[in-house]
Amino acid sequence: MGNVRIGFVGVGSMGQAAHLRNYATVPGCEVAAIAELRSELGRKVAARYGVPRTYKDHREMLAAEELDGIVASQPFTRHGVLVPELLEAGIPVFIEKPLAGSVEMAEKIVRAVEESGTWLMVGYNKRSDPATVCAKGEIDRLKASGELGPMRYVRILMPPGDWIAAGFTDLVTTDEAMPELEWDPPPGDMDEETYKAYLSFVNYYIHQVNLMRHLLGEPYRVAYADPSGVLLAVQSESGVAGTIEMAPYNTTIDWQESALVAFERGYVKLGLPAPLACNRPGSVEVLRDPGGQAVPQTVVPRLPWVHSMRRQAVNFVKAMRGEARPPCEAAEALEDLKVARDYIRLLR
Repeated sequence: MGNVRIGFVGVGSMGQAAHLRNYATVPGCEVAAIAELRSELGRKVAARYGVPRTYKDHREMLAAEELDGIVASQPFTRHGVLVPELLEAGIPVFIEKPLAGSVEMAEKIVRAVEESGTWLMVGYNKRSDPATVCAKGEIDRLKASGELGPMRYVRILMPPGDWIAAGFTDLVTTDEAMPELEWDPPPGDMDEETYKAYLSFVNYYIHQVNLMRHLLGEPYRVAYADPSGVLLAVQSESGVAGTIEMAPYNTTIDWQESALVAFERGYVKLGLPAPLACNRPGSVEVLRDPGGQAVPQTVVPRLPWVHSMRRQAVNFVKAMRGEARPPCEAAEALEDLKVARDYIRLLR
């Protein structure tokens, strides 16, 4: 297979900073076209990144182009309107997290994926960070070997901080107004206030909801929602306890997201950089205390200087080429929204 030809649907702030600047330089990938409702912005971004053609919208682009995949960086509260249309092209689609703004719209998208005969990758970029890949490999190895005993606990800490990390400094911008858009309807089982709380939670913490399942390696349920909104406690299918700590404190010029996966006689610690930080992977620390007369060891692997968004682009290209599975597909991303709904119900 030669270069995969990708079309971009939307090149706003995240479309450029998180995605286009990576796909434009990924080997084996050609960004063939841009569909952008703000025509001047589309032309300027295309000129910056050497994209040969621009279109006013996704319909015009799909009618004119032979593409191998689509990257659609759009507000998640219109995924239910847009994504099924994109899937009708019968080619893989990448979208940002979360899958949708409600369980109902997410279920609609999953049905559309099943009917399309293709697949949808959801942008949980933390799964593509070299540190997460390294930590997950060691966690799975320790679970299989049993050398440190059973997994006992997973803790994810996510204090708000500077998630942009200067990632928007080179954006192409215009003063064009965004045209009127069609948005997904609100869920039928939430009042307006509850829905706002749900959207706020999934917008900011759905990454951690997904990461919890990834590190556990199995489904889990929400066991407790602290009334303060700081703590979400879970229990996995096999009985492992877990917590997601949300905003116990804030930082202004830093990003301190972390995860601890504890076994009976050791742990795997994962540190993650700001989402838009470039050429900076996370960190991993592994403590092994096998017991007896063995000397405990702490290992800190050296990781490549590659950031998660670039690795995520590489992973989408590999999946299109049939070289790997997408790190997270639609059916699993639907489970994240169900967990979030259960949490908000308990909280409120």
